[in-house]
Amino acid sequence: MTGQPGRTGRGGGQAGAGDLLALVRTGRATTRGALQQVTGLSRATVGQRLDRLFRAGWLREGAGGPVDSPLGGRPSITLEFDDAHAVVLAADLDTRHARAAVLSLTGEVLAEHSGTLAVEDGPDAVLGELGGWFAELLEKAGHRADEVCGVGLAVPGPVDSETGLVIQPPIMPGWDGYDIRGRLARAFTERAGTAPVPVLVDNDANLMAYGEQRTGYPDCSAFVLVKVSTGIGAGVVVGGEIFRGVDGGAGDIGHIRVGSEALCRCGSHGCLAAVASGGAVARRLAETGVPAASGSDVRDLLAAGHPGAAALAREAGRQVGDVLATVVTLLNPGVLMIAGDLAGTSFVTGVRELLYQRALPRSTARLEVVTSRLGERAGLVGAGALVVEHLYAPGRVEERLSALGV
Repeated sequence: MTGQPGRTGRGGGQAGAGDLLALVRTGRATTRGALQQVTGLSRATVGQRLDRLFRAGWLREGAGGPVDSPLGGRPSITLEFDDAHAVVLAADLDTRHARAAVLSLTGEVLAEHSGTLAVEDGPDAVLGELGGWFAELLEKAGHRADEVCGVGLAVPGPVDSETGLVIQPPIMPGWDGYDIRGRLARAFTERAGTAPVPVLVDNDANLMAYGEQRTGYPDCSAFVLVKVSTGIGAGVVVGGEIFRGVDGGAGDIGHIRVGSEALCRCGSHGCLAAVASGGAVARRLAETGVPAASGSDVRDLLAAGHPGAAALAREAGRQVGDVLATVVTLLNPGVLMIAGDLAGTSFVTGVRELLYQRALPRSTARLEVVTSRLGERAGLVGAGALVVEHLYAPGRVEERLSALGV
């Protein structure tokens, strides 16, 4: 008996090895019998395709599952994605600070480093420095450079996901149209002495949202994260996928006009970021004699209980909440997460005040307004997940298996 034609393949064709791996990774089918049932493939065909995945080191056998037959018999052997066969490198750039890590394929942070790295120093210098960080982190984590399957990078600007290019970033001078993928790949290769690996680049708020949604709210079909640090940006995850818009500009709420004459770093007047970002709050504090130059300085003042910082953060929260009332009405998310330097009690209180006052009750009836679970690691986790989902997508799996000769 050959079975019915595979039902989960791309374009109506039979399910390939990549489709089987996806079924195992998502838990939809984790035994040979279940794979046969879901795909309609014969036992022999399933075995042949699984054999390719085993030879690549991407699958392993787990413990025996329950015995389905009332007559007894041997338990079915479960199949598991082998997350130990490779690692991912990830980095999250802020305007003056960066964080990098080695992650497992399931998102566990194996080694991590953070330090000062200013985007205004330009892409060549910054990406070259990251290449060195990656080489040192691999040694710290006890992994070889040839175990790296890809690199993910979060940047504080709009990114065209097809090309990996930053497009007219207001707070990243010198980065517009720069070949980030190529430079970071070369920097890692030069420092680690290995072959180039794929590099994926996306906006930091997008990747923070992706990491937070996947790890904390996987069943939320519409998820919004707002990052308020030196600037303001939002990441939107719909149906488990990042919503980027036509060229990566979705979520750039920091440049919505709010009726102020304050000059924004983008060159326009009245942007939300010019009056309610961490940078804006820092400037207002500095005008009163409080030493503050960035969102991270405001974060430290809030942590120390500074009353002036708390009052300004609450006011900024109200201004952001006013804009978010429109966002919530438009997208009707189940979760609205506040993250970044200002994501403390004062700011979130201000957001809630205006959000619930201005948005329609129906739009907020099932809405959770929360703060970050992953904290400063959110962008790293999201960047790592982006790489893994790209490399282990069914079509990409077929290409990689063929390149490996299995």
